Amino acid sequence: MTDRCDDPSACPDDEGSSQVSLDPRVKIGSAKVFTIYGKGGIGKSTTSSNLAVAFSKLGKRTLLIGCDPKHDSTFTLTKRLTTTVIDVLEEVDYHPEELRTEDFVFEGYNGVMCVEAGGPPAGTGCGGYVVGQTVKLLKEHHLLDETDVVVFDVLGDVVCGGFAAPLHYADRAVIVAANDFDSIFAMNRIIAAIQAKARDYPVRVGGMVANRSAATDQIDKFNAMAGMKRLAHMPELDVIRKSRLQKSTLFELDATNPDVAKAQAEYLALATQLWNGVEPLESAHALKDREIFDLLGFN
Repeated sequence: MTDRCDDPSACPDDEGSSQVSLDPRVKIGSAKVFTIYGKGGIGKSTTSSNLAVAFSKLGKRTLLIGCDPKHDSTFTLTKRLTTTVIDVLEEVDYHPEELRTEDFVFEGYNGVMCVEAGGPPAGTGCGGYVVGQTVKLLKEHHLLDETDVVVFDVLGDVVCGGFAAPLHYADRAVIVAANDFDSIFAMNRIIAAIQAKARDYPVRVGGMVANRSAATDQIDKFNAMAGMKRLAHMPELDVIRKSRLQKSTLFELDATNPDVAKAQAEYLALATQLWNGVEPLESAHALKDREIFDLLGFN
């Protein structure tokens, strides 16, 4: 891997480009920034929302940014589908100076601040633009000045600009995967995309979360071969599924339920680990498709 570029404004965008030019002068600031990636439907939003609450339980001022056009990253925190940044920009004919903070930032459970970037109509624009405009608005409204942690919940499409754009701002990227071929195959592609961005930006692979899996044998085989590390293991607990149906985070459920307590403890441990700092997995690398096929599923 080549040395990273300390001044992104002077860096060419290499492989893994966001497909849209982002203003290199717009930076998050002093907050620790984490991006959550994974195959579509693997539980990224559940992971992101509960992780955001876990950070807030540690006393950190936390901002959760949803980057999926479905804009469902924050509904368990706010109890509703909030207005997106692209919605409010359209309302003011793309004159951001006319927007107020309360137009696009909503306070969720335990003080977590919530923003949904949204997305352009299908086939009409790049999600990377929306992510860039969201960060720019947050900076202009000074909402990042006193933020300790920013969590990006990123859509699953590896080739989309909305996928790559958060990598411009992140310190560590965390991948969510289950103990199955499809999500591990997707994780492999995501590793390649993150490592491509790491040539020009400070972002590094931080590790992965095993989600909705009783066992982790297939994940562990892949991690050993690809230089990945498991940071947490969220078992296949029905309380996690029910929490989404109840439009609640796990931290709002009855902690006397042993499954709820177990899940809460795992998210708190993950938040503590990330806050204290996880070493970049410089050795993480994508396997060839055939290597994954031959590796997984055999005794």
